Amino acid sequence: MIYYVSTSGNDSALGTKEAPFKTINHAAQVAVAGDTVCVFGGVYRERVCPKNSGEENARITYEAVEGECPVIKGSEIVTDWEKVEGTVWKKVIPNSFFGDFNPYETVLFGDWYRVPHEKGYDVHLGDVYIDGRSMFEASSKEDLYEAKIRYKGMYAGDSFTQAPMVFAKESVYRWYAEVDEENTVIYGNFQDKDPNACLIEINVRPACFYPDKLHVNYITVRGFEMAHAATQWAPPTASQIGMIGPRWSKGWIIENNHLHDSKCCAVSIGRDALEGENLSQKYCRKSGHIYQLEATYEALKEGWSKETVGSHIVRNNEIHDCGQCGVVGNLGCVFSRIEHNNIYNIARKQEFWGHELGGIKLHSPIDVVIEDNYIHQCSTFGTWIDWQDQGLRITKNVYFDNIGDLKVEVSHGPCTIDNNLFLSQYSLINHAQGTAYVNNLFAGYVYPLEHRNRATPYHYPHSTFPKGYAVMLGGDDRVFGNIIIGASQMPPRTAYFSSYYNKYMTCEQYFQSNGSNRYFGNAEEDARPQPVYIEENVYVGFAKPFREEKGALKTDYISFELSEENGETIFTLTVPSEVADKRITPTTTERLGQPRIVEQNYENADGTPIDFNVDYLGNIRTSNVIPGPFARLSAGENKFVVWKK
Repeated sequence: MIYYVSTSGNDSALGTKEAPFKTINHAAQVAVAGDTVCVFGGVYRERVCPKNSGEENARITYEAVEGECPVIKGSEIVTDWEKVEGTVWKKVIPNSFFGDFNPYETVLFGDWYRVPHEKGYDVHLGDVYIDGRSMFEASSKEDLYEAKIRYKGMYAGDSFTQAPMVFAKESVYRWYAEVDEENTVIYGNFQDKDPNACLIEINVRPACFYPDKLHVNYITVRGFEMAHAATQWAPPTASQIGMIGPRWSKGWIIENNHLHDSKCCAVSIGRDALEGENLSQKYCRKSGHIYQLEATYEALKEGWSKETVGSHIVRNNEIHDCGQCGVVGNLGCVFSRIEHNNIYNIARKQEFWGHELGGIKLHSPIDVVIEDNYIHQCSTFGTWIDWQDQGLRITKNVYFDNIGDLKVEVSHGPCTIDNNLFLSQYSLINHAQGTAYVNNLFAGYVYPLEHRNRATPYHYPHSTFPKGYAVMLGGDDRVFGNIIIGASQMPPRTAYFSSYYNKYMTCEQYFQSNGSNRYFGNAEEDARPQPVYIEENVYVGFAKPFREEKGALKTDYISFELSEENGETIFTLTVPSEVADKRITPTTTERLGQPRIVEQNYENADGTPIDFNVDYLGNIRTSNVIPGPFARLSAGENKFVVWKK
């Protein structure tokens, strides 16, 4: 059955092309497995809560009518503003307007949420938009009047850097809300604008396309624009509500959409609060670390497995201007693919900060593939992988102009990072072990840290079922065939690949250190450095090889540039002949071996070997393999199209 929806329709109609429904959510209550909901253009101010599941071979599809652009908004238009003083106006709204969810009295809250909570004031889920542009919440009514100019800079909240990087200056539109028993009063400093001559919208719904129950499976959503959701902070110990997401379900496809201006997260493929949420922040009985461990076992108790949860596809979307994440997920993201998305301007407003921000932020991404994405201009990490990244592969992505491109934290591997371009000032924050870095280009610093006081479960291969539990000792990484550009002197506590591994052992040294004593206890293991496997990388400038590295090449000059030409992103790489002529050993799944704790191959989710012969562009490497993400280089200037819509 095909149902149609139009802004000029009627929910009492038949839902045909000639007599369409008026709301998408009405269609979502009647559509069943095998049905398609076709939506005409226009703005739909509603939350879509699909009622029924599709089936693996009979999905329920929600899609735009060909040539149309339907927009789902979590906001409503507000008119008739009253001038207060100077450039400040107000609007009085009865609380009944909001129903049981008022984002202007609901504060941002959750585990690992830090700033501005620690500074003594709150940020609310509400937002005000002037002609489509998100305004800034003032910390007080006095601040509303005083704020004129804001310096936009990357918030340096993590420990690897302390100095904010200011990159622009702009005039600021600000709002502030007061809520009493009857009314919500929103004040707006609209600067030189008359709000009654502009489009003013306020967000009122917590999501745009999100089920209100669990296990609504096999849904496809394509061709929509979605914006203005009042989403809550989404840590791994709480319900992770996105502007769009499957909740705790299986087999969604979210593709070809334009997703922007979610208060926190655009796409959630994460957990649902199964037995409480944000308990560390609420009760202060145990650390968030412990509650996150418990969340894994709670999920298992509720049937967390490949058969029931995950296996989602998020592809070909444009995702931008969200406060926390473009894509977020814990546990529910397993066995999923995130591919060919343009993700940018995440956490750019910097109204709040915590330990859960990223263009993509995933926990427990078992057998997840992150491939062919363009992740840029994020005032946080381009991708932050946290906990149990077993079987994860990050391949053929472009990272640029982020505060940090990639963070890998408290995981035992196997995690495979291959054929990527890491072009920001900080390429990698390495707080894990058992990761393989193969044929990448790193143009920034590495910030290493061992987390010996933190432990996570690890699993049987390609399964959610835990096999064991261990702390992070660092090392156990593989670094083969990368180009590592050290363009400037390193800040404190940072390094370039691969010299920061100098405190670790080679595999041979590790086994020799055990001598004839075959006893292998925790104390002995903790006391000695772990092995690393590092060969045949190219180093430029301040970057230096590992002290025991075989086949390394040190050269004086490599340059690169990223530019836009006719809608394409062009990467220009200039190399000397010694780099273009360098030949290295091909990397294979067999060569990478197994990480020491997990004892699982660096392989695809179906257990087959990874084909490292395919380069960033899809070209096949011959037996004459060169370092870096491209199969062929010539001495001098090389140009590659690395992204196009």
